[in-house]
Amino acid sequence: MMKVEDLHVKVMDKEILRGITLSIGEGELHVVMGPNGSGKSTLALTIAGHPRYKVVKGRILFEGEDITEMKPEKRAKKGIFLSFQHPVEVEGVKVIQFLQRMLKNLRDIDEVEAYEIIFNAVEELGLDSSVLSRELNVGFSGGERKKLEMLQAYLVKPKLLILDEPDSGVDVDSLKVIAGIIDRLHREGTSILLITHYGRILEYLNAQRVHVLKDGKLVASGGVELVKIIEEKGFTAVEEYGTV
Repeated sequence: MMKVEDLHVKVMDKEILRGITLSIGEGELHVVMGPNGSGKSTLALTIAGHPRYKVVKGRILFEGEDITEMKPEKRAKKGIFLSFQHPVEVEGVKVIQFLQRMLKNLRDIDEVEAYEIIFNAVEELGLDSSVLSRELNVGFSGGERKKLEMLQAYLVKPKLLILDEPDSGVDVDSLKVIAGIIDRLHREGTSILLITHYGRILEYLNAQRVHVLKDGKLVASGGVELVKIIEEKGFTAVEEYGTV
């Protein structure tokens, strides 16, 4: 589904990623962990095509196609969706209007049909429909922002879903809702790259692979047992584990 090969990325002349290689198969859920400043968000934003992040070496392949230089909107139309760590506030734009336009642009669904699809999805996922009449992320709590990101992903039905710390700043109840939507998309066949600091969200998910970044390098890859090592001994301990 997606492969990055020897990926080196700079931001404002500073190299952040220094030779990352990993691949995600169709329908797989991979987890990326690492300390602050290790390059996790840079990896997510680079795969999604953020113009600030410059690939200086290596390449990104999606379904066999080299997308390294592809614009972010084209990546989105090919089925790559990024859920942001800090979704921005947009005053003057209602959530329902934003979601309708999103479905029009990405799935070619007209506004009338999109309206029905959105309300059905909100009901199906057990979310609060009152959020649809509010301005996009304005005054939202951390949990509300992350739930809205998950609703967007559920509506888009991406081939590859990149989640940048969907569990940060949310309470236990919101975490269960968010994890439930992620699990549902995973079971429906979406490939997922999930970035997190903690292992608690993984209690609700079936991850196939865990990768650990440090200082812009991949220092370990393995099964979910890596999460237990990290929680008990810290990130330094997994460097001895290596890649299996």
